[in-house]
Amino acid sequence: MKIMKRLNKNIILKSFIVLTVILAEIFYSSNIYAGNEQRSGQAGASELLINPWSRSSGWGTANVAGVRGLEGIYSNVAGLAFTEKTELIFSQTSWLQYGSKMFDANESVSNISSFGFSQKVGESGVLGMSVMSMDFGEIEITTVELPDGGIGTFSPKYLNLGFSYARIFSNSIYGGVTVKLVSEQISNLSAQGIALDAGIQYVTGKKDNLKFGISLKNVGPRMSFSGDGLSFRNYVNPNYEMTVEQRSSEFELPALLNIGTSYDFNLNLHRVTAAGTFTSNSFQKDQYRLGVEYSYKEILMLRGGYVAEDGIMNSKKSAEENSLDSYRTTALRGPSAGFTLELPMGNGSTFGLDYSYRHTNPFQGSHSIGARINL
Repeated sequence: MKIMKRLNKNIILKSFIVLTVILAEIFYSSNIYAGNEQRSGQAGASELLINPWSRSSGWGTANVAGVRGLEGIYSNVAGLAFTEKTELIFSQTSWLQYGSKMFDANESVSNISSFGFSQKVGESGVLGMSVMSMDFGEIEITTVELPDGGIGTFSPKYLNLGFSYARIFSNSIYGGVTVKLVSEQISNLSAQGIALDAGIQYVTGKKDNLKFGISLKNVGPRMSFSGDGLSFRNYVNPNYEMTVEQRSSEFELPALLNIGTSYDFNLNLHRVTAAGTFTSNSFQKDQYRLGVEYSYKEILMLRGGYVAEDGIMNSKKSAEENSLDSYRTTALRGPSAGFTLELPMGNGSTFGLDYSYRHTNPFQGSHSIGARINL
């Protein structure tokens, strides 16, 4: 029986590795050109690129190799396999804030609400579910005849729903997959799509302090908008009126590939983790993510990170003086920071509070707060 179980685990592991390799091959062989800044802005569903979780975003999502628990659903779903029993996360993000009030949809580009739940099943499997909802507040309706509005408002709604499964294949190898349902609604238009994530983590070293990780994200078919907003009535002649329906162009998903490593320095009650990740983007410049986290007794954690890409610190003026290739294609300016306070609740359960800040220009940065419960 033990031999059969071992053979079954090996078969599952090999099948998962083959699946990941196939997805990676699709990533590079399809119409996805990694690191092509000339295609910036051409992909849709850009909300798939936003990390809604407070803990991992505090060091620039650099810890693809060592992320643990529910937050792995975003950066590397393989980390979900480390869920011990049950985990819940609630998170709120003031994305690209421009007003004085935090977590107000009318004082930021979007107010993001996120929830995650994971449950260990069997000896080595974990099921997870996540929801991310974006609220853009009330936007004035304008027309060609009424460019100043005054005829009402509308509120776009974006919703991502993810279902994940992760598994422990051995003491060193962990893997997982996520299927995401993507929904976008803008006034009387809507678009729906599906995306797939897959990831693997490898843990080694004398004290399991050296980790490697790879994750493939946002692979799926093209999306397009449909609805009454694409049709209008017009007069062919003074006596004949007809309805004209326009077509919506399809758009691709912002697929990307993460490759990262991390190392834990354990010093009695203290831990320092250094992490780095290379992100190969299909619709913007490639990125290099570096982060450091300090932990005291796994109760207080401080972290910081930096996301680097070509031209990220350049201004529009410097880009015009040199070349458009040096002009940054993101509002994020690189630095991020955050902290966690993890409090024991008895019987091995913990309650954690997380906060992160991501620096941006323009805007006044992005703030995230979260609460985590481990049962």
